[in-house]
Amino acid sequence: MSDFIPPAKPIIGDEEREAVDRVLRSGMVAQGPEVAAFEQEFSAHFVQGRPSVAVNSGTAGLHLGLLAAGVGPGDEVIVPSFTFAATGNSVALTGATPVFADIEPETFTLDPVAVAAAITPRTKGILPVHLYGHPARMRELEALASERGIALYEDAAQAHGASLDGRPVGTFGEFAMFSLYPTKNMTSGEGGMVSTATDELARMVKLLRNQGMERQYENEVIGFNARMTDIHAAIGRVQLNKVDAWTRTRQDNAAFLDANLRGVVVPPVADGAVHVYHQYTIRVADDRDGFVRALKDEHSVGAGVYYPIPNHRLPSLAHFAPGLDLPETERAAREVVSLPVHPSLSPDDLERIVAAVNTVAGAGA
Repeated sequence: MSDFIPPAKPIIGDEEREAVDRVLRSGMVAQGPEVAAFEQEFSAHFVQGRPSVAVNSGTAGLHLGLLAAGVGPGDEVIVPSFTFAATGNSVALTGATPVFADIEPETFTLDPVAVAAAITPRTKGILPVHLYGHPARMRELEALASERGIALYEDAAQAHGASLDGRPVGTFGEFAMFSLYPTKNMTSGEGGMVSTATDELARMVKLLRNQGMERQYENEVIGFNARMTDIHAAIGRVQLNKVDAWTRTRQDNAAFLDANLRGVVVPPVADGAVHVYHQYTIRVADDRDGFVRALKDEHSVGAGVYYPIPNHRLPSLAHFAPGLDLPETERAAREVVSLPVHPSLSPDDLERIVAAVNTVAGAGA
């Protein structure tokens, strides 16, 4: 049998190892100069110089961003149900209520019409997810937020370098969170980055990540320990020099699959959008789970299902949405399959993926 093609693969090389060794030799391991440099470099690279704050995970970034933006008990924040649970969890952890709205089927992101219908007098903000690396419907959501006088935030965990009409994701909302988990388009080993619209908001995130302190022992607010280490920041700084080339490879790999797959629905890209393909997600209308098993068992091709259970049906979050009907979310959860497009793939791997998908889909090799 051929070697297994994994659905995702972190890329860590000698430069990252050398950067970690440099930090270890320096003796400055906790949050220090590497973190500060990483924040500045990330900001310039991805979010047009907006203030950015490094934290120890993407979930921490969402949580602290929401708290810094004033979200708390009595508030509602509209979120998609079709995403990883961290989005809804982060809202709930502030004491606010996550309000789940349906997605539109092409991009798997929040449907502005559904969002408009979900707004109540308690709505504090809208938190779209740029799912799989495709920008959410930010034109419509930005206009809606402005019209209704509510805030707009961004979960850009999977969307480093994505854009809409030439405007990078992470520059639309009061804050945006980027994840730096190992399987993301770039990593720091673990971590997150919060992009903010103002220096004041950035300062509050910095306070919250460091026990409420800007100066040692002068705690201004109740805070957390959500600091990023210099070890992680050093890895992230190296990856910043590689991520653009990796993104182009992901886009090239996605274009190859677009042109050659048969019998499945390939992911469309909206007008004006740049998709960075954190995941290349197709739809399989019939027996999705059997399709995934056949790819693995018969062809040694890995595939992921992100996400099989919508948030509004999870035991942890279902009490926020009793009896809620989200038909497009439910359909996506039944049909989605994410195929490998990561930069480690060889041309032979791509040919194998195409042959496997077309065979399992009954469209021929």
